[in-house]
Amino acid sequence: MVQLTLPKNSQVKKGKAWPKPEGATNTRAFKVYRYDPDTGENPRWDTYQVDMDKCGPMVLDALFFIKNEIDSTLAFRRSCREGICGSCSMNIGGRNTIACTAAIDDYKGSVTISPLPHQPVIKDLVPDLTNFYAQLTSIKPYLQTVTPTPQGEWRQSIEDREKLDGLYECILCASCSTACPSYWWNSDKYLGPAALLQAYRWIADSRDEATGERLDDLEDPFKLYRCHTIMNCTNVCPKGLNPAKAIGHIKELLVERQG
Repeated sequence: MVQLTLPKNSQVKKGKAWPKPEGATNTRAFKVYRYDPDTGENPRWDTYQVDMDKCGPMVLDALFFIKNEIDSTLAFRRSCREGICGSCSMNIGGRNTIACTAAIDDYKGSVTISPLPHQPVIKDLVPDLTNFYAQLTSIKPYLQTVTPTPQGEWRQSIEDREKLDGLYECILCASCSTACPSYWWNSDKYLGPAALLQAYRWIADSRDEATGERLDDLEDPFKLYRCHTIMNCTNVCPKGLNPAKAIGHIKELLVERQG
């Protein structure tokens, strides 16, 4: 398992250690990154004791328990709680994933929770993904056609539809991109695994008629070729997808058309 950590920062200090809930006999410790840029205070780690007899099985359940029962100031994103929306992506136990499908029992001892690495922090576990979504927008993640729109639907064979398996399931949680060292250092120019997987999803779609334009836009030393096949993206994807493979297919298509 690939272990990822936040950059070392001597200014991240030890925070408050909250006591066990009154009467609790079955508790787990959760070490949570806390930071509010508006206060001007340094980041800190707060430790919470969660009563497991009153908490669900997932890490997101523990965060809800902390916010509802211990510390209402804790900030984190969440929505569907079903592994579909990608909102609750964060770094848990040194690995990027989504909290709603991360089982507490899969972690030993104290569970460390921090925001996605190498992104600006809005507050606590909430990263600023403005750049991430701007890059997604740049690859035009929608069907582009010049053929007049049919009255019914765009037809596609079963075989062509199967080519999209392993691509369309991406939930845009940003776990892959924020696990990529190339993205850490070049996120202003390199599109990153998530955006490139989405780009290939439309390149591979037999109904799309802008393949040439899409490839032209990606033929860039930074947008695409900063990928060095480190494979962190594939190792951390909570949906079991392979962004590195999709990026490889884009590179192959660019080589083929040059030949």
